[in-house]
Amino acid sequence: MAQELTGTLKNIKETGAITLGYRDSSIPFSYLDDNQKPIGYAMDICYKIVDAVKKELKLDKLEVKLNPVTSSTRIPLLANGTIDLECGSTTNNTERQKQISYTNTHFLTASRYVTKKASKINSIDDLKGKSVVSTAGTTNIKQLTEANAARGLNINIIPAKDHAEAFLMVETDRAVAFVMDDILLASLVAGSKAPGDYVISKDAFSKPEPYGIMLRKDDPAFKKVVDAATAALYTGGEGQKIYDKWFTQKIPPKGLNLNVPISSELKNEFAKPSDSPDPDSYK
Repeated sequence: MAQELTGTLKNIKETGAITLGYRDSSIPFSYLDDNQKPIGYAMDICYKIVDAVKKELKLDKLEVKLNPVTSSTRIPLLANGTIDLECGSTTNNTERQKQISYTNTHFLTASRYVTKKASKINSIDDLKGKSVVSTAGTTNIKQLTEANAARGLNINIIPAKDHAEAFLMVETDRAVAFVMDDILLASLVAGSKAPGDYVISKDAFSKPEPYGIMLRKDDPAFKKVVDAATAALYTGGEGQKIYDKWFTQKIPPKGLNLNVPISSELKNEFAKPSDSPDPDSYK
């Protein structure tokens, strides 16, 4: 006899629906197109997971519900059952793993800052006494706060509600820099009115950080299905095709090309998928 369903799988089977959490401006991971439809690299991966769940539960059809999340709401909405998977650009770290779980890593990033070239900011120490923005509820604002205290930089830290608002503050000179994951900064610069006006720092606030799709903690049956789906995607080569589609080709709605080829570290991760939060395991 088949094992009795529990947790998320049981709930999906009973309701005939799965709910994906998406971001509205995390290009190219999860963002809204011109028709207000969530698209992106993480969304494509989540739809592959949905297919695997549908197959596992032997369902003829599975309704996909979409629920917006922000950096601040994503963990609470996952924990309280509003969403089943969070399809965004969320760093997998030990602290968050106390509350939620992750599937295999789909991207590696580092925390840097963007400034206007005209501001002549060349290092983290050059931010001393300046106004610097970061998005509320992110690891980046925490790293900025820690660096500020450790180095005695006396930075005025401004929390923004989302990445678009934070970038606008640099664009309109309300902040001299925006601290965020380098890939998200690259996408915001590429989509800005004058991409040539900005520079992303070489200085990083962090080691390489893994991104993962989030799911609820203590739900081993669901995690097993999700992990198997992502592992098959990455080791089979389809993961890199999805990666190339979003990072090395023109993407909607404006036809931007981020020109970020897959890194050797991420290639290694795809060959041996892992949900490790440890930056040192991705060298």
